[in-house]
Amino acid sequence: MKPVKIEFTSQVFKEGKMYVAHTPELDLSSCATTQIKAQKNLMEAVRLFLEEAEKKGSLNQILAEAGFTRRNGRLVGPASFSRNE
Repeated sequence: MKPVKIEFTSQVFKEGKMYVAHTPELDLSSCATTQIKAQKNLMEAVRLFLEEAEKKGSLNQILAEAGFTRRNGRLVGPASFSRNE
């Protein structure tokens, strides 16, 4: 897969002693004991999810259903796209 930049929203919240990072566009979450680690874990989860979807041939369908569009060589999620307009 050719490297492509992807823009998505990340929300971090505390749940008990853990921090949860979530991206609503892809409906993926990750957690850790600090906000920074939770965000790093989410980035890794997104990377692995996209790689696996590409391998299975379903990446374009997943991104289209999630509302992503190509803009200036990047994939932009629906929330990011509306904020930039």
